[in-house]
Amino acid sequence: MNVIALLTDFGTKDGFVGAVKGVISTINPSVNIIDISHEVSSFDILEGSIILSSVYKYFPEGTIFVTVIDPGVGTERKPVVVQTERYFFVAPDNGVLTLPLKEQKIKKIVEIKNRGLLLPRDSETFHGRDIFAPVAAYISRGVPLGMIGDEIKDLKKVDFPEPVIKDKFMEGEIIKFDKFGNGITNIKEIPPYDEIYIKDITIKKIVKSFLEGEKNSLNMIKGSFGFYEIFVPEESAKDRYSLKKGEKIKIKLKR
Repeated sequence: MNVIALLTDFGTKDGFVGAVKGVISTINPSVNIIDISHEVSSFDILEGSIILSSVYKYFPEGTIFVTVIDPGVGTERKPVVVQTERYFFVAPDNGVLTLPLKEQKIKKIVEIKNRGLLLPRDSETFHGRDIFAPVAAYISRGVPLGMIGDEIKDLKKVDFPEPVIKDKFMEGEIIKFDKFGNGITNIKEIPPYDEIYIKDITIKKIVKSFLEGEKNSLNMIKGSFGFYEIFVPEESAKDRYSLKKGEKIKIKLKR
């Protein structure tokens, strides 16, 4: 059975997700629709890219990922389909595919052009329903990319804030918070160090499980997103220490 996986910032209050699923099911009633998340922070393209990058590899080969975090809906940004060696990605060309595609070999990119595959519309506010959902459903039925649109060569990229090393310090930052209030950083590896701190608060430990962390204190752990996370055991680090996205983490490296 084919799989279509959905990642959006739609939330679940207004019926947007239901409309997308209804369109897909009408075109291909046998497809398996899986929700990755619909709670991406509104308009946060980088957060969507981070989440998609952390989960796509756990899906079966041939999965079609529909990713709609689309503050530019209705503008000149392109709707695209990307075919890699194992998957398909249907999304706006706004950088949301930057991180997952860094790890894959791209076979083809097409700009969606065939209006005969799309829903008729008198508004340009819901391309998730009118463009991305039907195209994903037709791909799941075997429609070739050559019938969907014109091949293009490049995609837009979203800027990812890489850690920097300067004057015997590594500096990273918080790039997102998870549901538990853990601060996901942009740091994938930590060299030998003497001290780690944020907001002049020393991070006590780097641990392998959350309950190994020191209670009532900030700790770090390599998390499921593939980055180091700042956390307090069984509490929200974000709330307890008033942490914010973009907050800098400084690591004093060993001499």
